Amino acid sequence: MKASDLLVKCLEEEGVEYIFGVPGEENADFMMSLEASDKIRFILTRHEQGAAFMAEIYGRLTGNPAGCLGTLGPGATNLITGVADANMDCAPMLVLTGQGAATRLHKESHQIMDVVAMFEPVTKWATSIQHADNIPEIVRKAVRLARSEKPGACLIELSEDIAEHETENKPMKPVRFRRPVPDSKVIERAFEMIKQAKSPIIIAGNGCIRKRASAQLRKLCEKTGIGVVSTFMAKGCVDMDAPYSLYTIGLQARDYADCAVAAADLVIAIGYDMVEYHPSLWNPNGDEKIVHIDFLPAEIDACYHPDIEVVGDLAHALWMLNECVDAEEGFSPETFDFSQQQQMRASMTGDLEAHKDDKEETVVRPQKVLWDVREVMGAEDILLSDVGAHKMWIARHYHCHEPNTCLIPNGFCSMGFALPGAIAADLVFPDRNILAISGDAGFMMNVQEMETARRLNSNITVMVWEDKAYGLIAWKQESQFGKHTDLSFGNPDWMQLADAFGWGGHKVVNSDGLRATLEIALAEAGPSLLVVPIDYRENMKLTNRLGGIACSI
Repeated sequence: MKASDLLVKCLEEEGVEYIFGVPGEENADFMMSLEASDKIRFILTRHEQGAAFMAEIYGRLTGNPAGCLGTLGPGATNLITGVADANMDCAPMLVLTGQGAATRLHKESHQIMDVVAMFEPVTKWATSIQHADNIPEIVRKAVRLARSEKPGACLIELSEDIAEHETENKPMKPVRFRRPVPDSKVIERAFEMIKQAKSPIIIAGNGCIRKRASAQLRKLCEKTGIGVVSTFMAKGCVDMDAPYSLYTIGLQARDYADCAVAAADLVIAIGYDMVEYHPSLWNPNGDEKIVHIDFLPAEIDACYHPDIEVVGDLAHALWMLNECVDAEEGFSPETFDFSQQQQMRASMTGDLEAHKDDKEETVVRPQKVLWDVREVMGAEDILLSDVGAHKMWIARHYHCHEPNTCLIPNGFCSMGFALPGAIAADLVFPDRNILAISGDAGFMMNVQEMETARRLNSNITVMVWEDKAYGLIAWKQESQFGKHTDLSFGNPDWMQLADAFGWGGHKVVNSDGLRATLEIALAEAGPSLLVVPIDYRENMKLTNRLGGIACSI
């Protein structure tokens, strides 16, 4: 068979279901081979960046890689932002690019650039297929690396001349392996530290949204009563309604959750990625006692120097801790002092409820929007947040019952993520409500994917918070300098835009109508656009409030 046929068969053998992208001349053979596949669906997108975000969300929701495809040169460079976002947020992904023939790679030539070198900083592995017979090994290695903890992106480049080569090789059969588990002695030491603590607290990170890890974490909290603050990406690792849920940390300003961490005499960091919320913000003096539990050893950092590192499969590590709790005679959560954590939960719960009955007539407070969104969305429904001022409000005010039901890019933090991500979420879970929330700036960065959503008849709703400015940058500049530069812009007529792409179009005019309009948008078939005039005067009010929070420890 041709090399391109073998590449497709290897991807089929690995269980790849979707490839998103924009092909070019240099992937022509691969596209012909892919068209013949009855196992892999190719989704044509309107921009390669949108394709990468779709593959990222598929990977985050399933734990398995999808492919994103671009040609050489500008096709590859268009992919890179979405690929970097997936890699830093630990989403498994395969990146597939074309390349010119070997006869012109050594010299100045049309669209030629070193794609592999460009992708090396934003992938776990990047390679070019040099011989058709190598394809089975390369695909097997790329998928294994993409899936292995911590997951990420891997690039496979196939040049136009090698794609045509003949080969007699066959795909390799995937063989799964069980992750290594922690040593029992280390688990015992960690449990001893927990028993000796007076007020331990858990900081749960991205690793805790794996289903098995979340289930074991909840059991540990039920047995011990230890409270959990989650990073933005760990939302839903414990149920928001559980008494030990202490909501979210990571706003880079002192909040109630920071008070709870400051009051703790032991921090148990579980599946924690410091790329989300740097330890210098919660452990500035580097003097906190820390137990690190994760798939990999701790990153070296002066403010994150764990006393004990429990390294191995996260779910199994938590199961071992639960076994220790069960075997300990006379162990009781009452030995701990969780008064600060309980006070913190009560204070934050009050904040969440403060504006639920707003009656604003011309603009809507972020707090009110997110209260109504949470009331309408079911426990398994999925919210995707773009990047902007709205992300900060979602992080603080939208909480979850189940893992992987609030998807926030918080490592690389790329704008333009939510609309294409919602399209992929609908492919994975067509029976759930899928709601993307974007600012007007982030939404317009991949607005062309409205056509993709219409073509696929995606049952998604995109809510745009309209302030006609780069609101997050304005917020940060005003916080630092007392003013901000000119960050304003104009917007299209949203209802005409929705109509032009064949979407349902809705505009909220006051707080009273928000919930009913959202319910209508979610219920109608196909994609819907819902525009909300947002009151970002609340941004600086929140900044001033957080600056005035006094931790009563």
